[in-house]
Amino acid sequence: MSYKSKIIKMAIRWTPSTLIIWVANKILKEIAELNEFNFDLDNKKAYLKTTLYGETEAIEVWLQDFAISHDGENYHFALLQTETNKPWLKTIFSYITGKSWKIPVIPQLAPYMPLIAEVFANDRQNSQETVDVEPIAEPEETSA
Repeated sequence: MSYKSKIIKMAIRWTPSTLIIWVANKILKEIAELNEFNFDLDNKKAYLKTTLYGETEAIEVWLQDFAISHDGENYHFALLQTETNKPWLKTIFSYITGKSWKIPVIPQLAPYMPLIAEVFANDRQNSQETVDVEPIAEPEETSA
């Protein structure tokens, strides 16, 4: 692990949840309010509780076992476990959970992708415990 990724992981760990909530609520003003937020980079877990503007019941989301990997050619994002209190969101998660999603190349971020992948790498890759994910098929191009 590089010293850059160690510094980034340390900054993520040390960033107070209250600061993230405050900034998110400034950005999401009149759209939603982020009520709770917890991000555990070491255990690859995230939790958030938000209330959409005009709604009374909060949406809760739990994410676990997420990672960015590199296969030599492309970067991929995998989200292995999700849970929520909303049935419609469970349906959406059922389509994306347990699959490896190719990350599109963004020219401005291309030089930083190796570092991002290192920070969010699956630390279990080198251990006996590995998780298989189903690759997403490339969409077929249709001619008009």
